[in-house]
Amino acid sequence: MPEGVHSPKLYRLARGGGLPALASVLVLFFVVGCGGDSGPARATGDGSTALGSPAPREQAELVVFAASSLLEVFQEIGAQFERQHPGTKVRFNFAGSAQLVAQLSQGASASVAAFADTRNMRQAQQQGLIAGEPVIFARNRLVLIVPASNPAGIHTLADLARPGVKVVLAHDNVPIGHYARQVLARASQDPAYGSDFGQRVLANLVSEEVNVKQVVAKIQLGEADAALVYATDVTPAVRQQVTEIELPEQVNVVTCYPIAVVAGAPDQALARAFIDQVRSPEGQAVLEQYGFRPVGQEAVSLEACE
Repeated sequence: MPEGVHSPKLYRLARGGGLPALASVLVLFFVVGCGGDSGPARATGDGSTALGSPAPREQAELVVFAASSLLEVFQEIGAQFERQHPGTKVRFNFAGSAQLVAQLSQGASASVAAFADTRNMRQAQQQGLIAGEPVIFARNRLVLIVPASNPAGIHTLADLARPGVKVVLAHDNVPIGHYARQVLARASQDPAYGSDFGQRVLANLVSEEVNVKQVVAKIQLGEADAALVYATDVTPAVRQQVTEIELPEQVNVVTCYPIAVVAGAPDQALARAFIDQVRSPEGQAVLEQYGFRPVGQEAVSLEACE
């Protein structure tokens, strides 16, 4: 109604002492006018809304902290888990195991932690960051890699001690860096290499990286002559740019990967379900496909790898 024009019916109600009736009309008008689509629908106890439409379901999110060497295989297992748990989104944080422990100790939120060694898992346990008992879900081994062009002519582990060879390793607090130094220590006990073999190799060290992916990248880019990495890091894509050299069994090490629920995980049941997926026949098959040595569904403790 244009401004300044009054409704005859409302005018008569006002003059005839019908103010209560007028008030009722106005209240009814207000309620009806506010009952349109502009307001949010009210959810009912059965999961539907007051208007009869289904209430939107919140997506569950699972945050997994995992060692860098697990990047490709865990992405595939994560997709597998999402297919089997509709409405769940798995988000990963890949980094060196020591970095992951530091992030958790600083209050980072996660539900599952999977490391590349038992040492960092023990540290996480000691800091109260882990709920329950960790289990081993896979094993790995080390290999020597060189650029595809192999400019330094590296053919055996012994060649790493030659003067002028540029070696890259991860830091000692990173699992792959610690394992690499174990290989050098074992070789130093073999007369064929000499007791100072490890020292001579470390004298050729030109770079120390924070995770294994960065070590591999140095070789791919030709910034170093040789490196010790996990066998599983020599993926088909990487193999186009590097040459893999097997290590003698007597100096190589078998590495173990532990996994556990993080203390204070938002949904511990979902976290345990993901761990079960990793240890399931389907998950173990994916690990084997990527070159890991699966452990099956047997509950392998940290002590078994220490």
